[in-house]
Amino acid sequence: MLHSGVIAIIITRLILEKENYMKKVLLFAIGMLLVFGVLVSCTRRSEEASDMMLVGMVTDAGTIDDKSFNQGTWEGIQNAVSENLVTSKYLKPVGTTEADYIKEIGNLYDAGYKFIVTPGFKFETSIYTAQERYPDAKFVLIDGYPHSGNWEPAVGPNTVSIFFAEDESGFLAGVATALQLEEGAAGFIGGMEIPPVQKFNWGFQQGVAYANDNLGTNVLIEGDNVVYEGSFDNVAAGQQLAAGMYDKGVDVIFCAAGGVGIGGINEAKARARGGEEVWVVGVDVDQYADGIYEGEESVILTSAMKYIDVAAYDMIKAELDGEFPGGQQLMLDAASGGIGLPIDNPNLDADVEAAVADVFEQIANGTVMVSSAGAEFK
Repeated sequence: MLHSGVIAIIITRLILEKENYMKKVLLFAIGMLLVFGVLVSCTRRSEEASDMMLVGMVTDAGTIDDKSFNQGTWEGIQNAVSENLVTSKYLKPVGTTEADYIKEIGNLYDAGYKFIVTPGFKFETSIYTAQERYPDAKFVLIDGYPHSGNWEPAVGPNTVSIFFAEDESGFLAGVATALQLEEGAAGFIGGMEIPPVQKFNWGFQQGVAYANDNLGTNVLIEGDNVVYEGSFDNVAAGQQLAAGMYDKGVDVIFCAAGGVGIGGINEAKARARGGEEVWVVGVDVDQYADGIYEGEESVILTSAMKYIDVAAYDMIKAELDGEFPGGQQLMLDAASGGIGLPIDNPNLDADVEAAVADVFEQIANGTVMVSSAGAEFK
C-alpha cells in the first residue's frame, strides 16, 4: 500500500502535468490565432492591391533616373503609388524603334497593366498602333501625339496627348537669367532640333530680350552661341560645345539637350572648381543637384521646368475619378500651372524671384504674350 506522502506527490505531479498541458494547448491556440490574423491581413492587403489600378510605363532612351522625361514621368506615377492609389511597373526597351516600344507596351498589357504612360515624341507612331490594338487600355503620351507616320494627329478615344508651353518656361528662365546677371553674354545648347527644344530656345531669347527692353538688363545672345547638337545622349559633345562658348566669354548657357546638356553642366562644374563664375540653366526638371560642384554650391542658375510629374499624376487621378480626357490634346502652360521655375532657386536673389513671379502672372493672364514661332530667331 502506497504511503500517503507518495500518493500526494503523484497527485501533485499529475496536476502539474495537466496544467502544463493546458498551458501548451493555450499557447498553441494563441499562436494559431496570430498566424490566422497575419494570413487574413496579408490576404486583405493582397486583395486591396489586386483591386488597385495597374499603371505601366515604357521608358524612352536613358535611365529611369535620367533627370529628365523618364524620371519626371516615373515620379508622377510614384506619387500616385505613395497615396495607395495604384500599383506600378516600368519596362525599358532594348532599343528605341517603334517595334521595341510596341513590344514592351504589349508586355505591360499582357501583365494586366492597362493604363500606360509613355514619355516623349518617339512614342508617337507606337501609341498610334497600340491605341487601336488595345482598345480597352488607356494611354498617356507626354510631349507628342499619335500618328501613323504622316504627322496627322490621330488621338484615339482611349488616349490623351499632353504638351507643354516650353516657350513660356524658357521665357521665365530668360527673364531670371538676365535679371540675375544684369549684363553679360548667354548661349543656348539644344539637343535635336525638334519643336519642344526650339520653343525653349525661342522663349529663352524672348525672355532675355524682354528683360533688356523693360527691366534694365543688358544680356546679349549672339547667333553663333545658339547650337543644336543633334542628339540627346552625346555627353562629350555637350561638354565640348559648352567649353567653346565659355572660352568666348559666354557667362551662362541654357542647355535643353538631355545628356548633351549634362556635358554642358560637367564643363561648368569643372570651371567653377577652378574659380571661374559660369552658369547653366537647367531644363525639364529642377537640375540644381546635378550642378553641385562643392558642398551645396551649384552651377545651375535656375531651371526651365515642365511639370511632367504633375501631368502623369493628374491623368492617373482623372482615370480613377472617371474623368479621363480621352481623344484630347492638352496644352499645359502658365495659366494651367503646367510650367515654371523651381520653387527653390538658391542662386537667384529674392528680388529676382519676385520679379519673375510677377512676369509669370502676366503671362498667365495674357498681359505678356510669348511667341511659340521662331522665325525671328533663326
